[in-house]
Amino acid sequence: MSDSRETDAQRTIRIGTRGSELAMTQAGHVRDALIANGHPAELVIIKTAGDHNRNDPVQKIGVGVFTQALRLALRNGDCDVAVHSFKDLPTAGEADLTIAAVPPRVDAREVLVSRNNATLRELPDGAAVGTSAPRRVSQLLAIRPDLDLRPVRGNIDTRMNRVHEDLDAVVLARAGLERTGRLNRAAESLAISDVMPAPAQGALAVECRSSDSELVAAVAELDDPHSHARAVAERQVLEVLQAGCTAPVGAYAHVNGGDELVLTAGVFAIDGTAGIVRTATGNVLEPVQLGTLIGQRLLEAGAHEVMGDTLR
Repeated sequence: MSDSRETDAQRTIRIGTRGSELAMTQAGHVRDALIANGHPAELVIIKTAGDHNRNDPVQKIGVGVFTQALRLALRNGDCDVAVHSFKDLPTAGEADLTIAAVPPRVDAREVLVSRNNATLRELPDGAAVGTSAPRRVSQLLAIRPDLDLRPVRGNIDTRMNRVHEDLDAVVLARAGLERTGRLNRAAESLAISDVMPAPAQGALAVECRSSDSELVAAVAELDDPHSHARAVAERQVLEVLQAGCTAPVGAYAHVNGGDELVLTAGVFAIDGTAGIVRTATGNVLEPVQLGTLIGQRLLEAGAHEVMGDTLR
């Protein structure tokens, strides 16, 4: 662990990250931004349970599988900062850890990578589409109940390569393709109204030990207030619903004007036969209140009945 007597100029900030190309690319953006602000930084690779188990779906391995090892390394002093995909974090906060920054968010939509660049509605009857997320499965079946949806794991290339092998298409987060320079492989970006993204999809969470006030201040320079507020509002819906990050819940917030935050969220039946969507507007400075309001409206409308026993 760095000597607490070191000055910021002397200290090299060790950024913990998973070893995948996407994770290292995301962490690399944070490293470069810190360096640009005058804070020396380097990446430290941390192995996670999700990296060792590439066969089981995420919901079977466990919520937070990609963050637990990073947080342990942070607590043990093996790194000074951890970079997470915000959507993968458990909704419950950790008192000894602080999300010091949410850098500018990239496009939160889903994309379809397919044979012959067919769009979702152009796929042949009974097309085999790869995705393991119940949230995606439920919304895709609502549009195309004929689809043969199959679980798929692995890195971006592994999943995209299944197209032309045993799948007609795969659904991926646009953010991953955008950050790794593969967006040209996408046949289309799916409209929010068709497939609502996971809460905080496309946003990064840069986490530090709460006790390291100087580092928290340095990392906070990277924070984008609007991106942070949007992610917090969306994730608060999960908190109110007591739903994990793999539950069939979608949410998307945007800033409309200077201080108006608009949040839309929905819950979906895994077989695509039912869904509840609610929208409300609040102040960008009060994202928790807005997320709580939407979550309560979904509960009042029967959210848990619609989701059934699907990973609540």
